[in-house]
Amino acid sequence: MVKQGSEDVRAFTVAADDDGIRLDRWFKRHMPDIPFGLVSRWIRTGQVRVDGGRAKVGDHIAEGQELRVPPAEAPSDTPVRRGRDPLTPEEEAFARDLVIYEDEHAYVVNKPPGLATQGGTKTTRHLDGMLDALMLGGGEQRPRLVHRLDKDTSGAVLLARSPGSAAYFSKHFATRKARKVYWALIVGVPDIFDGIIELALSKQPGTGGEKMHVDEENGAPSKTRYRVIERAGNRAAWVELQPYTGRTHQLRVHMAAIGHPIVGDGKYGGKEAFLTGAISRKMHLHARRLKIGGPKGSKIDVTAPLPEHFAESLERLGFDQALGDLPLDDGPPEAPTEIKKQKARAHAKAVRKERRGERRQRGSSRNARK
Repeated sequence: MVKQGSEDVRAFTVAADDDGIRLDRWFKRHMPDIPFGLVSRWIRTGQVRVDGGRAKVGDHIAEGQELRVPPAEAPSDTPVRRGRDPLTPEEEAFARDLVIYEDEHAYVVNKPPGLATQGGTKTTRHLDGMLDALMLGGGEQRPRLVHRLDKDTSGAVLLARSPGSAAYFSKHFATRKARKVYWALIVGVPDIFDGIIELALSKQPGTGGEKMHVDEENGAPSKTRYRVIERAGNRAAWVELQPYTGRTHQLRVHMAAIGHPIVGDGKYGGKEAFLTGAISRKMHLHARRLKIGGPKGSKIDVTAPLPEHFAESLERLGFDQALGDLPLDDGPPEAPTEIKKQKARAHAKAVRKERRGERRQRGSSRNARK
């Protein structure tokens, strides 16, 4: 049993980016060097606690919950890097080239689109698997992911260079002290150029948790600010997005819900998310800026250059990239919400109705063929 008050027992607060994941997945994400067998034993014997109570390996954890983790055991009991294939020289060079900032506590890398942040089913090439290339001077301190981006979203990702730094940064993300600014290219132009979207989100039933939807009754509160940087007539707009909460796919769902899906996001925008002409069909969502306080009073404020396809799209639409970095505000504005929730709900309802109609038509067609 874990001794209450022991200085060796570690406490972690579940961050927004970890909301809803399984407990064993949290360990794989934040303590990759601890083998699954040891994690299972800790949980089975009650040494891991969630908000003071016992838990199971498959339990899902929520943002803000406190995890109590026992002290690390001797190295012989926790072999490092088990089962991880050595990186090729090309992979090492690729990983090092991603670094756009470093200090004694952290790295910031510019993740390209198409590269998953972590592994999963049928995903063997991912950012987390390349972090051995950034180990301190070839030593044992392997950088750790503090948050993540969707596979097709590019931009700034923070890596902690030690367990202590990881705990520090994770707490900042959990308490929303980290500021994240995204750039996106969206279909159409919002009526209001500077607005707040407040729509509760939850996992869409029947999708295995892979898709989110607007759910005002049972969803988690979610808030996004957007600002239009430039517009291309009524065809498209280049916007800055600031998530004030950290829900899964929040920016993508919010923009689609108000009728302006992110270009290339077929998952939430359907066929309407693609522009005709020479505009790339890739996702146009980029984590442009990350600002966060570091240990010992250090400050991190980094901007990540755009991927090639996004930069080309801006140029084709006549946008000036030099206009994109707007002044950063002090946080969620106090002014009343400018985007009407009714509009977003109505749009979401219309989309669901249209999709039900499409399913009925497909069903009718199948019956007719029979």
